[in-house]
Amino acid sequence: MVSYAMIVRNLTTDQHALLAFKHQIIDSHNILANSWTTNNSVCNWAGVSCAAKHQRVRVLDLSNMGLIGTIPPQLGKLSILVSLNLSHNNFQGHFPRELGRLSHLKLIDLSFNFLNGKIPSWFGRLDKVLHLNLRNNNLTGVIPPSIANLDLNFNLIHGNIPHEISKFLNLRILRLAHNQLSGSIPAVNL
Repeated sequence: MVSYAMIVRNLTTDQHALLAFKHQIIDSHNILANSWTTNNSVCNWAGVSCAAKHQRVRVLDLSNMGLIGTIPPQLGKLSILVSLNLSHNNFQGHFPRELGRLSHLKLIDLSFNFLNGKIPSWFGRLDKVLHLNLRNNNLTGVIPPSIANLDLNFNLIHGNIPHEISKFLNLRILRLAHNQLSGSIPAVNL
């Protein structure tokens, strides 16, 4: 049984993480400024959905909000987050390694931003991710394993298509168009 004190502590942790996020970005439309206040429960904030049982943040959908900045490491404290959608904004820079702690993630959509650098290897440890959408960024590096649906269209990924793709047991959708890849997609050995 979950105690009231534990619920309050967990909600406070989530609230602090999201307020740190809010203070590190530019919210040009004031969507978060008007909604993300301590006067409201974090579960009632714009773009936030909570689990009924634990009252923890499960979904963060801030797509198409005109947000500008970098993805702050504090998002890694949303420990039961299942869905992260920051698509169609103006996020830039690298992925904070703290996102690798989000072991419950099933959806990551960071498409249509200006993210750059290598695709972090920790994406491969997020073995519950069913859909990883990183299209239309400026990413380089290798393709992460253990992903069921992977969209890397319109990036700067180069080199050969890795042979390891044939070993991605969960892979159902693979989109690699408009990169600088060479070679063929390896056959899957069933």
